[in-house]
Amino acid sequence: MIQLTGNDLSLQDVRAVIFHGKKVQLSNEAIEKIEENRKVVDKKIANNETMYGINTGFGKFSDVIINEKDLGKLQLNLIRSHACGVGDPFSEEISRGMLLLRANALVKGFSGVRTIVVKQLLHLLNAHIHPVIPEQGSLGASGDLAPLSHLALALLGEGEVFYQGRRLPAQEALSAEKIEPITLEAKEGLALINGTQAMTSVGIVTLLEFEKLLYQSELIASMTMEGLRGIITAFDEDLHNVRGHKEQIDVARRMRKILSTSELTTKQGELRVQDAYTLRCIPQVLGASWQTYNYAKRIIETEINAVTDNPLIFTDRKVVISGGNFHGQPVGFALDFLKLGIAELANISERRVERLVNPQLNDLPAFLSPDPGLQSGAMIMQYTAASLVSENKTLAHPATVDSIPSSANQEDHVSMGTIAARHAYKMLTNARKVISIEFICAMQAVEYRNIEKMSHATREFYKRGRKIVPSITEDRVFSTNIQAVSNWLQTSTNSDVNTFVEGLK
Repeated sequence: MIQLTGNDLSLQDVRAVIFHGKKVQLSNEAIEKIEENRKVVDKKIANNETMYGINTGFGKFSDVIINEKDLGKLQLNLIRSHACGVGDPFSEEISRGMLLLRANALVKGFSGVRTIVVKQLLHLLNAHIHPVIPEQGSLGASGDLAPLSHLALALLGEGEVFYQGRRLPAQEALSAEKIEPITLEAKEGLALINGTQAMTSVGIVTLLEFEKLLYQSELIASMTMEGLRGIITAFDEDLHNVRGHKEQIDVARRMRKILSTSELTTKQGELRVQDAYTLRCIPQVLGASWQTYNYAKRIIETEINAVTDNPLIFTDRKVVISGGNFHGQPVGFALDFLKLGIAELANISERRVERLVNPQLNDLPAFLSPDPGLQSGAMIMQYTAASLVSENKTLAHPATVDSIPSSANQEDHVSMGTIAARHAYKMLTNARKVISIEFICAMQAVEYRNIEKMSHATREFYKRGRKIVPSITEDRVFSTNIQAVSNWLQTSTNSDVNTFVEGLK
């Protein structure tokens, strides 16, 4: 059971909740902070003090004062009117992440909500009731308004949810779990939807899956090195140390470890003096991709425990301050940067695929075909990889350089951070398929070389891969093979491929 304090939720905690269903509860300390903070709001309302979003309208309507008897209706109207998301829904994992992150932000005790609101978020999370949240419609400031409004609807028994494999009205799922819908009071609707939890949840899932794909790409690139008789000398420890980038040094070290028992790699001058960049520069390129990961991870880990709504209530000072912590620029920048690392992981992989299938660049059968000419072999798999990396190049354009004014120019600069997050995840999905194609081709190449001469690590990885995709003995529909490998790599925490990934860490 994870206890929420608002201060120490880790990326690994989020992984355990999102992917493994670990239960979450409020700490006693958090409950005390929430209740003390709420008392400040109630007292100020009783004193008829004007506070944005509590007894005023929103955005351009901030100068409209709301009667005390209508404060609850104001919050309900806010949620309903802002639930304008469109497009396909986020995955259930991302929806779970949003529930968790929003609860963790509220328990810090600066948002002025009642304890029942936070408990309701956790009731849904622990019961695996996941709000249906459309992907599109957020500007990334004032936070993820549209996505979080769809999340908030479920707390009220409105909107739709995913529950036990079905998509159904929220009220049905709440009734099945004997959870009573809540009624919002002053400030609570705004506190639920002013925040960066949609972009951050997508960012977390992307980050976690990208870390795994980076390790997997090192394993698969090692197998390609064997299939192409690559020069291991380029991974020499001293060579990488003198440049000094830790991530580059680490990639080279791991690949030396993977290939240490291989009889298929070569040394400088043995077959040729130098390899092409796509082999020789694997540590430099993947090391740089690891750098984008590490930067994004630092920003995301901060945002997980951040207060991102508006206005904020400071209990000790008894003040309500309007600000802009909902602005998604830090997260948007980090995920736009991460997109570069994802793009280049796929770009260099596709170029290795070309070297594996192009008879002008190797001494293998043309296109790894069992009968060149009569059978096309892996020819069109390279086309697919090229298409995917080209699509990624368009998605890699930074979303955060764009801004469109909203709310009659009151909200005149927005982050588009959620678009950056969504594009990053789409790029990751594409990149995984490119890596899958390289894996299929690399396995075929090492068969021509001699499986028994592979390193212990790559040979075992090859054997497990062959359980997913059989050898190419004749042309067949390769689409299903690519998807099967991609699924295997994505769900590796539940499969034997994870043994290798864990061994590299």
